[in-house]
Amino acid sequence: MANLLVVDDEKSLCEMLDITFRKDGHRIETVTALDQARKKLSSNIYDVIISDIRMPEGSGLDVLRMARETDEEAKVILMTAAASLESAIEAVKTGAFDYILKTPSLVDELRLAVNRAVELREIRQENRSMRRQLKRGLESMLGQSPVMKALKELIATVASTGSNILITGESGTGKELVARAMHACSPRREGPFVPVNCGAFPETLLESELFGYVKGAFTGANSNRQGLLEAAGGGTLFLDEIGEMSLAMQVKLLRSLQERTVRPLGGATEVPVDVRLITATNRNLQKAVEDKSFREDLYYRISVIPVEIPPLRDRTEDISLLATHFLNEFSKKMSKHLSGISRDALTMLEGYAWPGNVRELENTIERAVALEKGDEITLRSLPDKLCGPSATPMSERHEALVPSEGVKFEERVASVERSYLQAALQQAGGVRTRAAELLGMSYRSFRHYAKKYGL
Repeated sequence: MANLLVVDDEKSLCEMLDITFRKDGHRIETVTALDQARKKLSSNIYDVIISDIRMPEGSGLDVLRMARETDEEAKVILMTAAASLESAIEAVKTGAFDYILKTPSLVDELRLAVNRAVELREIRQENRSMRRQLKRGLESMLGQSPVMKALKELIATVASTGSNILITGESGTGKELVARAMHACSPRREGPFVPVNCGAFPETLLESELFGYVKGAFTGANSNRQGLLEAAGGGTLFLDEIGEMSLAMQVKLLRSLQERTVRPLGGATEVPVDVRLITATNRNLQKAVEDKSFREDLYYRISVIPVEIPPLRDRTEDISLLATHFLNEFSKKMSKHLSGISRDALTMLEGYAWPGNVRELENTIERAVALEKGDEITLRSLPDKLCGPSATPMSERHEALVPSEGVKFEERVASVERSYLQAALQQAGGVRTRAAELLGMSYRSFRHYAKKYGL
């Protein structure tokens, strides 16, 4: 349904269009003079304005200009009984949506033009809404490092698709946060977001949670219960730690994804489901496929679009931003007034390997806020593992650098090189010759690496 305004000095045409578009379900007003049109446009919002080009005291182009003054996106359709190339060109230049001749098929052509105009306006409104949702969803992901910017761009690209997504990353990197951002940025954002941790349920309980059950299906099933696959209908189902799912459950999940139906435990009928699936794991599923502990067909079904979250050690530039965010959050919760983090404490935070990633940083800042007696977080409120000479034991550092699933060596080395260059530049106040000295390299070498990494 659209809000229409018709401007034409022919009363009979106005009456005919009024009857036609009301039958189509639109709201419509008609006027026969430019001054009346001006009053309507100044006090109302119309989705589409239909106007004759030639009028006694002016032109339809005047109506077009008036409409643009009140609503830049107003769709104006111009009609004429005597077409001319000049008037058509001027109408297009001024921004008319369509230009239609008054022929016996005028009504049909106007109906088509109005439908197209309304569809275009709705699409643009929806796109604006999606951009707002996208911004809000991505704002929840803190970080300005190159790897985080790339991750946000990827989310913005894939969120609007209906494809299944597999999020990979170490524990504590924020896989559920990414999944929620994708849901918030997707066309399914008005639907539910249902998270399930596959590692938190025994196999039999996970099956009943996902597929539901009917009364009498097993001891204690005293009533029918809807499964989470069905409950997530119209929205997103997030299966965290899917690598922990048993092979038997993998078979049942694969069938549901293929058929887009579920059969509750003890039930005899299939229930259709409409859900977008996002899964996550900290395991190397490709290796699990090779080891026959994860089904290859399910792997390819859930990983249509793979998304990898970088560990915190690969984005040290974000540590200060994240730590400040957690500081503000916990200070408010604990009713404490901390102004910030001391330079020495921040240096320790940025120099730690963070094997537990963002979750470990969050817990560390919460502890520091609780223990700190001054007006800022200092070294005394940080754990010993961050501050001592063995802040990161070599065994832990090796495990953090080379996890069981392996690493992309060249990318990791490049990330470390870039981090050192940025740290040296920051310490040198942006003076490149001094930064080169701090890194023990020639200015020529420093300039080469800075150009390589876009610094």
